[in-house]
Amino acid sequence: MNHPEGENKMGVMPVNRLLLSMAIPIMISMMVQALYNVVDSYFVSKISLDPQISQDALNAVSLAFPVQNLMIAVSVGTGVGVNALLSRSLGQGDRDKANRSAVNGIFLAAVSCLVFMALGLTCSRLFYSVQTDIQGIVDYGTDYLTIVCGASFGLFGAVIMERLLQATGQTFYTMISQAVGAVTNIILDPVLIFGLGPFPRMEVAGAALATVIGQILGCAIGVFCNATRNPEIKISFKNFRPHPQTIREIYSVGLPSIIMQSIGSVMVFGINQILIAFNDTATAVFGVYFKLQSFFFMPVFGLNNGMVPIVAYNFGARKPDRMVKTIKLSVIYATAMMAIGFAVFQLFPSQLLSIFQTEGDDVGNLLTYGVPALRIISYSWLLAGFGIVTGSVCQALNHGVLSLTTSLVRQLVVLLPMAFLLSLLFHRLDIVWLAFPIAELFSCALCVIFMRRVYQRDILPLRGQPAS
Repeated sequence: MNHPEGENKMGVMPVNRLLLSMAIPIMISMMVQALYNVVDSYFVSKISLDPQISQDALNAVSLAFPVQNLMIAVSVGTGVGVNALLSRSLGQGDRDKANRSAVNGIFLAAVSCLVFMALGLTCSRLFYSVQTDIQGIVDYGTDYLTIVCGASFGLFGAVIMERLLQATGQTFYTMISQAVGAVTNIILDPVLIFGLGPFPRMEVAGAALATVIGQILGCAIGVFCNATRNPEIKISFKNFRPHPQTIREIYSVGLPSIIMQSIGSVMVFGINQILIAFNDTATAVFGVYFKLQSFFFMPVFGLNNGMVPIVAYNFGARKPDRMVKTIKLSVIYATAMMAIGFAVFQLFPSQLLSIFQTEGDDVGNLLTYGVPALRIISYSWLLAGFGIVTGSVCQALNHGVLSLTTSLVRQLVVLLPMAFLLSLLFHRLDIVWLAFPIAELFSCALCVIFMRRVYQRDILPLRGQPAS
């Protein structure tokens, strides 16, 4: 499509059509991406006819979530910073700055990857040993985490390549790279876990290997698409030196995002310690919840990924009306998707949990503890869509600290202490889950306050009105 004076489509295409064209490919790819951990957990839960062995394997994968989430936090947070800076630079017509943002973003992703590779190869067993003395969980978990971290260059490379494509509006190619990686993981999981055909039986290690192979393939496709299908930026490392000012600008948005998502790892670690005091099935339930909720949160995150470059671009191009319309539509779509997820969790919790029931588990502990958990926690979803979108708007407009504050209050100031307090007062697992909707209420109130502040300070001046 030809745009006036060669302007990027983010500045001229009708907003609703633009948002959907940007977001839908990412939403689809992230839905497929959600299958990574879900498929891992499903096949891992079927490793053995002995329910205890399968339970240990499922717990090992579930307990790895904080570390995996931390890697995702660093990779995605860096990508968010690159995305916002690159899109604003394009909106301002500064191609040199856009190219510099891309190259320095790749450099930062590579440095982050090396850190996690070193930690994964040396500290995986220690990570599990401080959480449990169940040898089966420690052994399975060490195998899983060593591989996932040791080959994390696929994850970091795939994420930064996808963010470069998203920042320039090339979201179709992000769908291709993520979908191919996820489908590869789905195909390889049963093959490597159970040792089908000529492949040896690797159990939990096979799940990890399938995951990293999928990520590496997704990274390779992302590199190819940026090199051949992304004319907005030129990536060259000839005479490259890190550019301090660009790195500062990337992390002014990206660092709060990294910290914000890392807080999620701290929260999960803390909640697991509270839950394991009840029984090990409770931690498995929490792990399964995170797998299942990703099918509804990932599309909203995909919507956000489509929204951020539009808002950032039009902020740089000084088009406030397009910014406001994009934000309003994003809130409506996100809230609708979360409402659908809430309905599914209320109506079909047993069917969802039964996917992960371990072989030989006649008692049905996963269902006994899991059904109330899914129903209670999902009440928080009715407010979550608004919070996710407004947090990303703050990031797009270089107010990452506001998003960080909201996340900090929700997960560490309210959720963790509330869960601990409820566990002490009532000694009932189903009561502990109430901490999630309570925390979301606090978060939503903060989001309203911060969104009003951003509107008055950043959007009103673009309309020729003084900032409040």
